[in-house]
Amino acid sequence: MSSAAENEDAAPGKQNEEKTYKKTASSAIKGAIQLGIGYTVGNLTSKPERDVLMQDFYVVESVFLPSEGSNLTPAHHYPDFRFKTYAPLAFRYFRELFGIKPDDYLYSICSEPLIELSNPGASGSLFFVTSDDEFIIKTVQHKEAEFLQKLLPGYYMNLNQNPRTLLPKFYGLYCMQSGGINIRIVVMNNVLPRSMRMHFTYDLKGSTYKRRASRKEREKSNPTFKDLDFLQDMHEGLYFDTETYNALMKTLQRDCRVLESFKIMDYSLLLGIHILEHSLKDKEEESSQNVPDAKRPGIQKVLYSTAMESIQGPGKSGDGIIAENADTMGGIPAKSHKGEKLLLFMGIIDILQSYRLMKKLEHSWKALVYDGDTVSVHRPSFYADRFLKFMNSRVFKKIQALGSRHRPDLVPSTPSLFEAASLATTISSSSLYVSEHCPQDRTTLYSNSKGLPPSSTFTLEEGTIYLTAEPSTVEAQDDNASVLDVYL
Repeated sequence: MSSAAENEDAAPGKQNEEKTYKKTASSAIKGAIQLGIGYTVGNLTSKPERDVLMQDFYVVESVFLPSEGSNLTPAHHYPDFRFKTYAPLAFRYFRELFGIKPDDYLYSICSEPLIELSNPGASGSLFFVTSDDEFIIKTVQHKEAEFLQKLLPGYYMNLNQNPRTLLPKFYGLYCMQSGGINIRIVVMNNVLPRSMRMHFTYDLKGSTYKRRASRKEREKSNPTFKDLDFLQDMHEGLYFDTETYNALMKTLQRDCRVLESFKIMDYSLLLGIHILEHSLKDKEEESSQNVPDAKRPGIQKVLYSTAMESIQGPGKSGDGIIAENADTMGGIPAKSHKGEKLLLFMGIIDILQSYRLMKKLEHSWKALVYDGDTVSVHRPSFYADRFLKFMNSRVFKKIQALGSRHRPDLVPSTPSLFEAASLATTISSSSLYVSEHCPQDRTTLYSNSKGLPPSSTFTLEEGTIYLTAEPSTVEAQDDNASVLDVYL
C-alpha cells in the first residue's frame, strides 16, 4: 500500500535552494542512486551468465546501506536507506543487448555527480542525466513502476526482437526507501543530447485540447512547446528524403501498434529541433561562456540509442541534406518549409500510462464537456490512430521533386487513397466522366477544361500529381475534351 507521500509532487524550494521530492533533498536522492546502483551492479558480476527465465522479471533484491557503513556497503553522509533492485538479471540481459558493459554503466552513473534537469511536465518527477549524456534517470510514481513490472516480459520480448525503436529503453528499475518514504526511479536512454543545442523542443500527442505551452513554460530559457504551438510555428511541417521518411513512419507505426497491444495511451513524441545554420552562432556563444557539463565522450556506449539508429536509418545524411563531415550526433537530417537544414532528435516518452478505470472515467467526463476526439486521454486504438495521423499529415512530410519548375520542391507526404481520390475529384470537379474504353487497371477521367493541352496527363505517384503535356498526334473525338489520367 502506498503512503500519502506517494502522491506528493516534487516541491521546488525557494530560488537558489535545491529541490525536494517527497520531502527528500535531491542531493540525497542522487547520492543514494549512485551508492545503490554501484552496489547492485557490482554484486551482479558474481552471478553467472544464463538465459532469462520468466520468474526473473518478478525478482526484487534489497540491500540496507547505513550511513556508518557495513561489511557489504561503504559509509556515506546521507540518511540510512534501503535500496531495492527490480528484475536485476532481466535488466542485465537487456543492457547487454544494447552493448552496455557493466563497467561502462557504473562509470556513467557513479563516476561523476548526476546533473539535475528542469522538468517541463506536470508529473512532478525529478530528472537527472549522467555527465557523459548517455542515461536519463527519472523518478516515477508507484503505479507507473508497478505497471512497468507487469509490462516487462512482453515489452522486452518485443524489444529483444526489434532493438531499433523509438520506444523508451529502460535499463534499470530501482527503489530507495528512507524514513518511511519510497522513491522509485528508472534508468532510460537519453533522447536529447545536451551538447547539441535544441532550438525548438516539442511534446506532441496529436491532441488539440489544452495542448499549448503555458505562459510560465514559455518564459523558460529552453521551453517545451506542444501540439498547437507546433501547428502555429511549423505549419508546413518538417521534410525528409524518401528513404528516411519511410523508415521513420514504419518505426512509428510499429511502435504504436505495440503500445496499443499493451493498452497504453497518453504517450508523447518528444521532438528536439537543431537548426544547422545557427550552429556557428551557438559555438561562438558557448566559447564565450564556460559550459563544463556540456561534454560528451567521443565513443558512443549504447547501441541504437540515437534517433537515426532508432528508425533503422542508414546512419548517413539523406540526399545531401547534411554535409558528410558534419557532426550530426545521430540526429535525423531534415528541412524546414523555409529550406533550413535541420537535425531532429526524437523518442516516444511517457508510455507508463495504462487505459484503466480512472483514465476511462477521465475521458468520459471530458467528452461530455469538450469534443471527445480532441482530448489527450482516449482509448488506446483511437489514440494510436490519431497520433499516427497527426505525425503523418501535420508533422513529417516527404521531399519530392516535381516535373514543373514553377512548383515548390517541398510537397506534403503521401495521402491516403481516399485523400488522393478526393484530390483528383477537386481538380476537375466541374465535369468528369469515366471513359468506357479505358483499361480496367487504371481510371481515365475526362474534363471539359479548355485550359489544358489536348493530351495533358495528371499522374499520381507516391502522393504527387505530375502534369505532363505532349503534342497530340491523334485528334480527340470531342475537340473540347481533354484527357485527365489519374493513376491510383
